[in-house]
Amino acid sequence: MEAEEQRRLEKVLSQKALAMSSSFPCQICVVGFLCGVCLTSLFLAGLTSFGSFVLGGISFRHISSSVSPWNSSSPIISMVAMGDCTTPKARGLASNDINPNERRGCSEKEKVSHLYSSWTAFLNESKDLLASSGARVPKAPHIENCKRKAEINKRLDTRLGSETFPPWTLWKGSLDIYSETVEDKELNHLRHQDMSEGAYPPWVTGPNEDNYPLTRKVQRDIWLHQHPVNCRDPQVKFLVADWERIPGFGIGAQIAGICGLLAIAITENRVLVTNYYNRADHDGCNGSSRASWSCYFLPETSQECRDRAFELMNQQEAWDNGIIKAKENYTSKEMWAGRIPRNWGTPWSYLQPTTEINGSFTAFHRKMDRRWWRAQAVRYLMRFPTDYTCHLMNVARHAAFGREAAEMVLANDNGELPEEAEQPSSEIERYVWSNHKPWIPRPLLSMHVRMGDKASEMKVVQFKEYMRLANRLRNHFPNLKSIWLSTEMQEVIDLTKLYTPSGWTFYFTNVRRQVSNMSMAAYESSLGRRTSTEYPLVNFLMATEADFFIGALGSTWSFLIDGMRNTGGKVMAGYLSVNKDRFW
Repeated sequence: MEAEEQRRLEKVLSQKALAMSSSFPCQICVVGFLCGVCLTSLFLAGLTSFGSFVLGGISFRHISSSVSPWNSSSPIISMVAMGDCTTPKARGLASNDINPNERRGCSEKEKVSHLYSSWTAFLNESKDLLASSGARVPKAPHIENCKRKAEINKRLDTRLGSETFPPWTLWKGSLDIYSETVEDKELNHLRHQDMSEGAYPPWVTGPNEDNYPLTRKVQRDIWLHQHPVNCRDPQVKFLVADWERIPGFGIGAQIAGICGLLAIAITENRVLVTNYYNRADHDGCNGSSRASWSCYFLPETSQECRDRAFELMNQQEAWDNGIIKAKENYTSKEMWAGRIPRNWGTPWSYLQPTTEINGSFTAFHRKMDRRWWRAQAVRYLMRFPTDYTCHLMNVARHAAFGREAAEMVLANDNGELPEEAEQPSSEIERYVWSNHKPWIPRPLLSMHVRMGDKASEMKVVQFKEYMRLANRLRNHFPNLKSIWLSTEMQEVIDLTKLYTPSGWTFYFTNVRRQVSNMSMAAYESSLGRRTSTEYPLVNFLMATEADFFIGALGSTWSFLIDGMRNTGGKVMAGYLSVNKDRFW
């Protein structure tokens, strides 16, 4: 009986449902629902397939473990909402607008994407550290406060009053600023004495045994040479030189040329003043930094000396008396293969061997003096990156390591973003912890694979040989799995897929690469001046920060990277080279 009544009730309900489904309003609802499902599917498919966005001067696309394409003219990104994890749009993003309750129900992957996107928006809106008053977004460990860093760098590159040296003390960066506020006469006296006696430059890191011989003394002396107390002193002479701009010259060759000119200037007791730098002649470098080395790094001399040198260039008497000279006063041989300054003796004669080729050390060779000097010269020229370069590095690290950083931050906060604004930073955060370098996954191996037209100058080695050396490193350091890869060849990028199953993770700038052996000049021309300059500089600086390095000593770029590492506390990390080539 109950079963018969139940069947009768189901029949009535079925008839009612049929009648409702045939009504026009219901049909509209059904069609609308199905259209919504289709559009949502297409939208999500598009996000999954392309995943592209633009950040500052770089256009990004999520591809495996790569840093994404470099596009200097790209606009600011806009963010998208994902499910219940509402993500704020780039429109004047304020962290206070983010309601933590809106993120309930998010998956861990969505939370990571949300935090990464929030950092991205801040990075676009400001070149400074990702923090604002009342912000609820956690600080990004991989992003540096460029504005504050630039202020500290400028301070450490400028004399205070009549002091002989800038405020180089035993304390690092921000802690030195704090020490000024301490009302302790004895402490201030000792600090002043420390400065007067000339503490060593802060851009040399690591103990002396982890750097080339006399690195700290040489860097201090070069700074003093390039920054006379009185640039208008009649005894001060100048060498004014444009950077090389021959189309076939890469950045490495240009830097090597300036290193040669700095050697001449020091030998002749002249202040080197660099003038036109073609690679900075683009819209990214504004104002006085346009077409100048000072767009990327602090200038090689003071503004007073620059002004004086350019003033003297208009005086024929200064030329006649040799007070000022130009690059054209010297032969190519003097510039590229001239005498290395002997101001510090011959410290290259006792370099410890840490470079290995084919399983053996390269202990002595014909170019040890040039190797030591170029390392010192490039360390001085790149001693302090500018705000602009700092931002380029922030963008690169965020693209490469931002999601990993978001995972770490969320793991420490039990997977949730803070619901309340962070408290003002304490003194130890401002003056001590702020001196720590931005986070990158460690240990990190940097690898520069030079192929293409370089075959006309050196023995080109295939990628598998680089990876053989990488595996040798991992045999000794089993926690090594991350590689920052620098190369101009697309075939090398394609080959990385063969090694990811072995546990390797590759990071690389995703610019358009060569698919044939075109000349480097033609390749750089195809990328444009700005792109062909900035992505190599990012690769260079990442290589100097990496724990290990594999390259080819036949490559000038690898040669300079090795020099920066050997004056940056990385001597004992060693250097594995795939070739011996022309230097020995």
